[in-house]
Amino acid sequence: MKLWIKYLLAILLGILAAILLPVNNPVFSSFINFVTELFVRFGRYLVVPLVFSTAIVSVNKLRSSKLFFKTARWTAIVILCSTFIMTIVGMLSILIVKLPRIPITVDTSTDFFKLDIASLILSLFPTSAFAALTEGSFLLVSFIFAVLIGFESATAVDTPLFKPVYQLFDSLSKLFYNIAQFITEIMAFMMVMIMTKWFVEFRTIIFSGIYTPMLIMFIVDFVIVAGIIYPVIIRYICHDPYPYRVLYASIAPALLSFIGGDANLSLPLTIRHGKESLGIRRRTSGFTFPIFSIFSRGGSALVSVISFIVIWRSYSSLNIPLGDILWIFGFSFVFSFLLGGLPSGCAFVLVTILCQNYARGFETSFLLLKPAALIICSFSMLFDTVTAMYGSYLIAVKNKTIEHHKAQHFI
Repeated sequence: MKLWIKYLLAILLGILAAILLPVNNPVFSSFINFVTELFVRFGRYLVVPLVFSTAIVSVNKLRSSKLFFKTARWTAIVILCSTFIMTIVGMLSILIVKLPRIPITVDTSTDFFKLDIASLILSLFPTSAFAALTEGSFLLVSFIFAVLIGFESATAVDTPLFKPVYQLFDSLSKLFYNIAQFITEIMAFMMVMIMTKWFVEFRTIIFSGIYTPMLIMFIVDFVIVAGIIYPVIIRYICHDPYPYRVLYASIAPALLSFIGGDANLSLPLTIRHGKESLGIRRRTSGFTFPIFSIFSRGGSALVSVISFIVIWRSYSSLNIPLGDILWIFGFSFVFSFLLGGLPSGCAFVLVTILCQNYARGFETSFLLLKPAALIICSFSMLFDTVTAMYGSYLIAVKNKTIEHHKAQHFI
């Protein structure tokens, strides 16, 4: 059975469980929350070892084949362009379609989020390089350590002294990948409980009807980005006559990221589909997928632009000045690259930062969308996961580090 079918069945069973089980019972609700948190932690358990060991091998091979800087350049270009495209799509869609206002609430009690850029930069270099392996959320910390090892050990071909280093991490990478295969398989069963918890919260959001128009706009934008724009780019840049194979290969990772709402949780599954479905070789996937997971947050930029303008229009019937539109666009675009330390909830955090920095009485206006934070973050993860799949495929084609598989052989 295809892996995406297993995940889809788990989602359907989770919805059924949310309908039939006494989820409103406090004891049962606490049990669901506990089990869901346990499953999410289990799903993220191997992310750092897998990323660290595979990145070392990937960087080593890229440098040895003189593809490291080309891959880095293409990765940066794809991330910048995809984020720009999604921010543009979000801005145009909300400016063209005027969504209904959201009723103003009087809730003012909240915790403000402050993005400390200086502390974020300092966290990249802990007091000990080995401490980088203990950071389970901000993958860039361990990834930088892996790049340093992989880059310097690339001389293993000429220097027998370094060969054992490469062989060790090559073996560890394959070992952790095999364990990740097992985890992604049983995650299909764990998805039942994760979906149950998600649907209980989603049901409250959708039944209110307040956020339904915004939800529909997210869906339409996803169809435009993942179903039209990205396939056209793949068709003409990669000269691929079947660009929708990438979207097909993205189904299972997209389902997990949408329901789990966690970039680190879905990363092993994304890496697996990149290799076993799309045929992206390890030297590319070990570098691109972690980078996309850390920096490619165009989905957060898209949904935050839409969310903030919905908030703005809920408070005012005046047209938004052009200068403010450009500020919202630029702020969302730039700050989306600074959310790598937040594997989950980053979209609503960006909305919060937008409101605080816009000021003019909007400091706490993000509370209007606080009940819908779940769906906002789910859609941002959905956009970002599909972007990682399309982006890594494009880079692998340009590097000629891909072995194309037929769609019927996808996992």
